[in-house]
Amino acid sequence: MSAEPPGVDESLSFIERTRRQLRGLYFGRDREAIRFQIGMLLLDVAILAFFIAGPYLRKGSAYVIVDYLIAAVIAFELCARALIAPNLRYWLMRPMTWVDIVILGTLLFPHQLHNFAFLRVLRIWAISQSKLVTLTLRRTGHGDKEDLIQACVNFLVFLFLVTGFVYSNFFYGAEGFAGFVDALYFSVATVTTTGFGDIVLPGTLGKLTAIVTMIVGISLFVRLAQAIVRPYKVTFPCPQCGLSRHDADAVHCKACGHVLNIPDEGS
Repeated sequence: MSAEPPGVDESLSFIERTRRQLRGLYFGRDREAIRFQIGMLLLDVAILAFFIAGPYLRKGSAYVIVDYLIAAVIAFELCARALIAPNLRYWLMRPMTWVDIVILGTLLFPHQLHNFAFLRVLRIWAISQSKLVTLTLRRTGHGDKEDLIQACVNFLVFLFLVTGFVYSNFFYGAEGFAGFVDALYFSVATVTTTGFGDIVLPGTLGKLTAIVTMIVGISLFVRLAQAIVRPYKVTFPCPQCGLSRHDADAVHCKACGHVLNIPDEGS
Protein backbone atom coordinates (compact mmCIF):
# COMPACT_ATOMS: atom_id res chain seq x y z
CA MET A 1 0.00 0.00 0.00
CA SER A 2 1.48 3.33 -1.06
CA ALA A 3 1.89 6.03 1.53
CA GLU A 4 -0.05 9.31 1.17
CA PRO A 5 1.98 12.35 0.11
CA PRO A 6 3.36 14.13 3.14
CA GLY A 7 1.48 17.23 4.20
CA VAL A 8 -1.90 16.35 2.63
CA ASP A 9 -3.71 15.79 5.95
CA GLU A 10 -2.13 18.87 7.42
CA SER A 11 -3.21 20.93 4.41
CA LEU A 12 -6.80 19.71 4.58
CA SER A 13 -6.83 20.24 8.32
CA PHE A 14 -5.56 23.79 7.89
CA ILE A 15 -8.25 24.57 5.27
CA GLU A 16 -10.96 23.13 7.50
CA ARG A 17 -9.74 25.11 10.50
CA THR A 18 -9.64 28.28 8.42
CA ARG A 19 -13.15 27.61 7.13
CA ARG A 20 -14.51 27.13 10.64
CA GLN A 21 -12.78 30.24 11.94
CA LEU A 22 -14.16 32.34 9.08
CA ARG A 23 -17.68 30.95 9.57
CA GLY A 24 -17.44 31.81 13.25
CA LEU A 25 -16.39 35.36 12.42
CA TYR A 26 -19.00 35.94 9.68
CA PHE A 27 -21.98 34.24 11.35
CA GLY A 28 -21.10 34.09 15.06
CA ARG A 29 -22.67 36.16 17.84
CA ASP A 30 -19.79 36.23 20.34
CA ARG A 31 -17.80 39.39 21.06
CA GLU A 32 -14.99 38.64 18.62
CA ALA A 33 -17.43 37.86 15.80
CA ILE A 34 -19.47 41.02 16.45
CA ARG A 35 -16.29 43.11 16.38
CA PHE A 36 -15.25 41.51 13.10
CA GLN A 37 -18.69 42.08 11.54
CA ILE A 38 -18.77 45.71 12.69
CA GLY A 39 -15.27 46.19 11.27
CA MET A 40 -16.33 44.75 7.90
CA LEU A 41 -19.46 46.91 7.94
CA LEU A 42 -17.42 50.07 8.60
CA LEU A 43 -14.98 49.02 5.88
CA ASP A 44 -17.88 48.61 3.44
CA VAL A 45 -19.12 52.11 4.34
CA ALA A 46 -15.61 53.55 3.77
CA ILE A 47 -15.36 51.75 0.41
CA LEU A 48 -18.79 53.08 -0.53
CA ALA A 49 -17.71 56.64 0.34
CA PHE A 50 -14.67 56.19 -1.91
CA PHE A 51 -16.88 54.94 -4.77
CA ILE A 52 -19.22 57.94 -4.46
CA ALA A 53 -16.31 60.38 -4.37
CA GLY A 54 -14.51 58.52 -7.17
CA PRO A 55 -15.52 60.84 -10.06
CA TYR A 56 -13.91 63.77 -8.25
CA LEU A 57 -10.75 61.98 -7.10
CA ARG A 58 -9.51 60.37 -10.32
CA LYS A 59 -6.94 63.08 -10.96
CA GLY A 60 -5.28 62.64 -7.54
CA SER A 61 -2.02 60.70 -7.29
CA ALA A 62 -3.27 58.54 -4.38
CA TYR A 63 -6.40 57.42 -6.23
CA VAL A 64 -4.76 54.42 -7.91
CA ILE A 65 -3.17 53.26 -4.63
CA VAL A 66 -6.50 53.35 -2.77
CA ASP A 67 -8.18 51.76 -5.78
CA TYR A 68 -5.89 48.72 -5.66
CA LEU A 69 -6.08 48.47 -1.87
CA ILE A 70 -9.87 48.25 -2.12
CA ALA A 71 -9.47 45.65 -4.87
CA ALA A 72 -7.34 43.56 -2.48
CA VAL A 73 -10.01 43.83 0.25
CA ILE A 74 -12.82 42.77 -2.10
CA ALA A 75 -10.70 39.91 -3.48
CA PHE A 76 -10.06 38.71 0.08
CA GLU A 77 -13.77 38.87 0.90
CA LEU A 78 -14.67 36.96 -2.28
CA CYS A 79 -12.21 34.21 -1.38
CA ALA A 80 -13.39 34.11 2.24
CA ARG A 81 -17.06 33.82 1.25
CA ALA A 82 -16.18 31.10 -1.27
CA LEU A 83 -14.41 29.19 1.49
CA ILE A 84 -17.30 29.39 3.97
CA ALA A 85 -20.01 28.66 1.38
CA PRO A 86 -21.63 25.18 1.57
CA ASN A 87 -20.39 24.50 -1.96
CA LEU A 88 -19.03 26.33 -4.98
CA ARG A 89 -22.40 26.29 -6.77
CA TYR A 90 -24.06 28.13 -3.88
CA TRP A 91 -21.30 30.76 -3.94
CA LEU A 92 -21.60 31.21 -7.70
CA MET A 93 -25.40 31.50 -7.55
CA ARG A 94 -25.34 34.45 -5.14
CA PRO A 95 -26.01 37.73 -7.07
CA MET A 96 -23.58 39.71 -4.89
CA THR A 97 -20.77 37.32 -5.84
CA TRP A 98 -21.03 38.40 -9.46
CA VAL A 99 -21.52 42.04 -8.50
CA ASP A 100 -18.31 41.90 -6.47
CA ILE A 101 -16.49 40.19 -9.35
CA VAL A 102 -17.56 42.99 -11.69
CA ILE A 103 -16.60 45.60 -9.09
CA LEU A 104 -13.21 43.93 -8.71
CA GLY A 105 -12.78 44.12 -12.47
CA THR A 106 -13.60 47.84 -12.51
CA LEU A 107 -11.00 48.40 -9.78
CA LEU A 108 -8.27 46.40 -11.51
CA PHE A 109 -9.04 47.75 -14.98
CA PRO A 110 -10.63 51.18 -14.38
CA HIS A 111 -10.10 52.51 -17.91
CA GLN A 112 -11.35 49.44 -19.75
CA LEU A 113 -14.39 48.76 -17.54
CA HIS A 114 -15.42 52.26 -16.46
CA ASN A 115 -18.89 51.71 -18.00
CA PHE A 116 -19.63 49.14 -15.28
CA ALA A 117 -18.35 51.18 -12.35
CA PHE A 118 -21.91 52.26 -11.47
CA LEU A 119 -22.55 48.73 -10.17
CA ARG A 120 -20.41 49.62 -7.15
CA VAL A 121 -23.43 51.35 -5.63
CA LEU A 122 -24.94 47.89 -5.06
CA ARG A 123 -22.59 47.68 -2.07
CA ILE A 124 -25.19 49.88 -0.29
CA TRP A 125 -27.77 47.16 -0.87
CA ALA A 126 -25.32 44.52 0.35
CA ILE A 127 -24.75 46.48 3.57
CA SER A 128 -28.50 46.81 4.18
CA GLN A 129 -28.90 43.02 3.82
CA SER A 130 -26.37 42.36 6.56
CA LYS A 131 -27.78 40.43 9.52
CA LEU A 132 -25.75 42.73 11.74
CA VAL A 133 -27.82 45.73 10.60
CA THR A 134 -31.07 43.90 11.40
CA LEU A 135 -29.73 42.77 14.76
CA THR A 136 -28.54 46.28 15.62
CA LEU A 137 -31.92 47.82 14.75
CA ARG A 138 -33.75 45.31 16.94
CA ARG A 139 -31.36 45.65 19.87
CA THR A 140 -31.65 49.45 19.80
CA GLY A 141 -35.45 49.31 19.74
CA HIS A 142 -35.82 50.37 16.09
CA GLY A 143 -36.92 47.03 14.65
CA ASP A 144 -40.20 48.63 13.54
CA LYS A 145 -38.23 50.81 11.10
CA GLU A 146 -36.62 47.87 9.29
CA ASP A 147 -39.08 47.91 6.37
CA LEU A 148 -38.82 51.70 6.05
CA ILE A 149 -35.01 51.62 6.00
CA GLN A 150 -35.02 48.82 3.42
CA ALA A 151 -37.45 50.77 1.21
CA CYS A 152 -35.24 53.88 1.47
CA VAL A 153 -32.15 51.84 0.59
CA ASN A 154 -33.86 50.21 -2.41
CA PHE A 155 -34.97 53.59 -3.73
CA LEU A 156 -31.56 55.23 -3.22
CA VAL A 157 -29.70 52.27 -4.75
CA PHE A 158 -31.89 52.40 -7.84
CA LEU A 159 -31.52 56.18 -8.10
CA PHE A 160 -27.73 56.00 -7.95
CA LEU A 161 -27.62 52.97 -10.26
CA VAL A 162 -29.46 55.00 -12.88
CA THR A 163 -27.25 58.01 -12.18
CA GLY A 164 -24.11 55.90 -12.56
CA PHE A 165 -25.36 54.29 -15.76
CA VAL A 166 -26.32 57.65 -17.26
CA TYR A 167 -23.03 59.21 -16.18
CA SER A 168 -20.93 56.32 -17.52
CA ASN A 169 -22.69 56.06 -20.86
CA PHE A 170 -23.71 59.67 -21.58
CA PHE A 171 -21.70 62.08 -19.41
CA TYR A 172 -18.37 60.31 -18.83
CA GLY A 173 -15.49 62.55 -19.83
CA ALA A 174 -17.42 65.76 -19.27
CA GLU A 175 -15.23 68.43 -17.79
CA GLY A 176 -15.24 68.81 -14.03
CA PHE A 177 -18.12 68.39 -11.69
CA ALA A 178 -21.12 69.06 -13.91
CA GLY A 179 -21.17 65.65 -15.63
CA PHE A 180 -22.14 63.66 -12.53
CA VAL A 181 -24.50 66.38 -11.29
CA ASP A 182 -26.27 66.48 -14.66
CA ALA A 183 -26.68 62.70 -14.52
CA LEU A 184 -28.15 62.90 -11.00
CA TYR A 185 -30.42 65.78 -12.04
CA PHE A 186 -31.72 63.76 -15.00
CA SER A 187 -32.28 60.69 -12.80
CA VAL A 188 -34.26 62.59 -10.14
CA ALA A 189 -36.35 64.41 -12.75
CA THR A 190 -37.14 61.12 -14.50
CA VAL A 191 -37.83 59.03 -11.38
CA THR A 192 -40.24 61.68 -10.10
CA THR A 193 -41.76 61.95 -13.63
CA THR A 194 -41.20 65.72 -13.49
CA GLY A 195 -39.57 65.68 -16.92
CA PHE A 196 -38.36 69.25 -17.38
CA GLY A 197 -36.91 68.28 -20.75
CA ASP A 198 -33.80 70.45 -20.44
CA ILE A 199 -31.63 67.30 -20.38
CA VAL A 200 -32.65 64.54 -22.80
CA LEU A 201 -30.64 61.39 -23.43
CA PRO A 202 -29.97 60.86 -27.13
CA GLY A 203 -30.77 57.81 -29.23
CA THR A 204 -32.66 54.60 -28.63
CA LEU A 205 -30.58 53.70 -25.57
CA GLY A 206 -31.46 57.06 -24.01
CA LYS A 207 -35.19 56.53 -24.57
CA LEU A 208 -35.10 53.00 -23.17
CA THR A 209 -33.15 54.24 -20.14
CA ALA A 210 -35.80 56.89 -19.46
CA ILE A 211 -38.64 54.35 -19.84
CA VAL A 212 -37.11 51.82 -17.42
CA THR A 213 -36.22 54.61 -14.95
CA MET A 214 -39.78 55.92 -14.88
CA ILE A 215 -41.47 52.51 -14.54
CA VAL A 216 -39.18 51.04 -11.89
CA GLY A 217 -38.55 54.36 -10.14
CA ILE A 218 -42.19 55.23 -9.57
CA SER A 219 -42.83 51.68 -8.27
CA LEU A 220 -40.04 52.02 -5.69
CA PHE A 221 -41.25 55.51 -4.79
CA VAL A 222 -44.77 54.19 -4.10
CA ARG A 223 -43.27 51.34 -2.06
CA LEU A 224 -41.34 53.90 -0.01
CA ALA A 225 -44.50 55.96 0.57
CA GLN A 226 -46.35 52.83 1.73
CA ALA A 227 -43.55 51.98 4.16
CA ILE A 228 -43.79 55.48 5.66
CA VAL A 229 -47.59 55.59 5.96
CA ARG A 230 -48.72 52.06 6.77
CA PRO A 231 -48.53 50.67 10.33
CA TYR A 232 -45.70 48.41 11.36
CA LYS A 233 -46.26 44.70 10.77
CA VAL A 234 -44.23 41.64 11.68
CA THR A 235 -43.46 38.66 9.46
CA PHE A 236 -44.98 35.54 11.02
CA PRO A 237 -46.66 32.96 8.70
CA CYS A 238 -50.04 31.82 9.97
CA PRO A 239 -49.89 28.01 10.41
CA GLN A 240 -53.50 27.74 9.20
CA CYS A 241 -53.72 29.88 6.04
CA GLY A 242 -50.13 31.07 5.48
CA LEU A 243 -50.75 34.83 5.73
CA SER A 244 -47.27 36.09 6.56
CA ARG A 245 -47.69 39.70 7.76
CA HIS A 246 -49.63 40.66 10.89
CA ASP A 247 -49.91 43.54 13.31
CA ALA A 248 -47.21 43.34 15.97
CA ASP A 249 -49.81 42.80 18.73
CA ALA A 250 -52.13 40.52 16.72
CA VAL A 251 -53.69 37.61 18.61
CA HIS A 252 -55.76 36.17 15.74
CA CYS A 253 -55.05 35.95 12.02
CA LYS A 254 -57.13 38.50 10.08
CA ALA A 255 -57.65 36.05 7.21
CA CYS A 256 -58.79 32.90 9.01
CA GLY A 257 -59.06 33.75 12.71
CA HIS A 258 -56.47 31.19 13.79
CA VAL A 259 -54.78 31.94 17.14
CA LEU A 260 -51.26 33.26 16.60
CA ASN A 261 -48.29 32.94 18.91
CA ILE A 262 -46.07 35.75 17.61
CA PRO A 263 -42.78 35.84 19.55
CA ASP A 264 -42.54 39.03 21.60
CA GLU A 265 -39.49 40.22 23.51
CA GLY A 266 -41.69 42.46 25.67
CA SER A 267 -41.53 46.19 26.23
